[in-house]
Amino acid sequence: MDFLVPGHLSQYNLYVQNIKRLLVLTFIILLAGCSGRGISAQDPSQQIKIIENKGSDTIVNLALAWAEEYQVIDPTVQLSVTGGGSGTGIAALINGTVDLANASRRIKEEERDAALENGSDPVEFVIARDAIAIIVNLENPIEHLTLQQISAIYSGAINNWKEVGGEDRPIVRLSRETNSGTHVYFLEEVIRLGEKDNQTLFAQNTLLLPSSEGIGAEIRQNPNAIGYDGLGYVNDDMKVIGVALADGKPYIFPSAMTVNNDQYPIARDLYMYTNGEPEGVIKEYLDWILSSEAQEIVTELGFVPITK
Repeated sequence: MDFLVPGHLSQYNLYVQNIKRLLVLTFIILLAGCSGRGISAQDPSQQIKIIENKGSDTIVNLALAWAEEYQVIDPTVQLSVTGGGSGTGIAALINGTVDLANASRRIKEEERDAALENGSDPVEFVIARDAIAIIVNLENPIEHLTLQQISAIYSGAINNWKEVGGEDRPIVRLSRETNSGTHVYFLEEVIRLGEKDNQTLFAQNTLLLPSSEGIGAEIRQNPNAIGYDGLGYVNDDMKVIGVALADGKPYIFPSAMTVNNDQYPIARDLYMYTNGEPEGVIKEYLDWILSSEAQEIVTELGFVPITK
C-alpha cells in the first residue's frame, strides 16, 4: 500500500476541493438553464410569457418591429411572429393555436361563425391603416388611372397599355395569392368596385405571387407589369400611379395625409384579432401597440398611424 506524505496530502486535499467547486458550479449553471434564461423558477411573475402572433404578410414586418421593441420594454414577454396571410392567421385563431391573428381585411361572417362553433370569440382591434398603391415599372409612361380602368385591367376587359393611353404593349397583371387579405380586399373593393352583387373575378392569366417582395421584384424587371401593394412596401425603384374614383375626379396619390383625410380611394384598416376580450400580457401588449410610441413605428415603416 502507498502512503501519502504531508506534501502529497495537501495536494490531494486541494484536488478534492477543486473537484467539489467544479461540481457546485456545474449544478448552478444547470439550475439557471432549467429556470428559463436564468430567471428563478420560484418567481412566477418573472416567468417568460409567450404570445403567438400569426397572419397577414402585409402586417408581418410591422408586427416583427413591434415585437422587437416590446421585448426590450418587457423581457419577460416573448413574441413569436409569423406570416402566411390573413386567412392563415384567422384560421389559427379559430383553431385556438394563436393569441393574436393579424389581418389586412375584416374577418368574414363565415369565419366568425366557424370560430363561435369552435368555442372562439374573435374580438377586433384596428392597429394601423394602409393604402394599397397601384405600381408599375419606372419605364411605363402611364401616370394616372381611374378605379374603373384598374378594374377593367384586372378583370381582363383591358389587355393592352395603349387602351389606357400607354404604349402598344401587353399588360402583365400581378396579384397576391388568394389567401392574402390584400387579395380579397382588392377583389372586393377595386375589381368589384365595392358592389355587393358584383361577381367579377381576376383575369385567368393574372400571376399570383406569394409575397409583397415578389410583386416588387417583378415590377422592377418587367416594363409591362402592373401590381398592387401596401404603401409600406413601395420603394423609389417603382412608379406609383395616381388613382381617381371616376372620370372627371381628381387623381390622388397614396400617402398618410390622403389616407387620413379619406381622399385616396384604395385605403383600409389593418387588424389584430384576439379570442375574447384580451387579458393579462396580451392586453398589455395591445394597449402598447395603440400607444403613441408604437404608432411611431407604424409611420417609420411607411404605414399610416391610427388617430384617436
